[in-house]
Amino acid sequence: MQFETTVEIDATPEDVWAVLVDVPRWPEWTDSMNEVGWLDGATARVGSRARIKQPGMPALTWTVTELADGQSFDWQTSSTGVRTVGTHTVTASGDGHSALTLGLRQSGPLAGLIGALTGSRTRRYVQMEADGLKQAAESRRASAAGGAS
Repeated sequence: MQFETTVEIDATPEDVWAVLVDVPRWPEWTDSMNEVGWLDGATARVGSRARIKQPGMPALTWTVTELADGQSFDWQTSSTGVRTVGTHTVTASGDGHSALTLGLRQSGPLAGLIGALTGSRTRRYVQMEADGLKQAAESRRASAAGGAS
């Protein structure tokens, strides 16, 4: 299974990135997350691990495998027969705006079955995360602009 979504955000890439890498606060802006936290006091860097609990799913530990600071990070998790890679990319789209692309790929011998069973929920959760991050980043920008007066 593979899914990807892109949203345009009325905020700078720096603001979007700041919200994106503040992983423990994700449940504040998306109902697709119950609990999220870096393990061992980590932050977003290659090798960092985060524990994520989502509604209707078991808690999983994700490990950051790639990081381009301020631009993108990938992380992955594995469970019996399935490896899942999550991608997060922020790009400038001109005049203080950004594009956020979130993706999810599953591979392995059980990926097809898991995709068939959970694909609809997975797509819904990824879209909820993109939409929630958009709202959080735009609120961050509005708060910063209000404070600059």
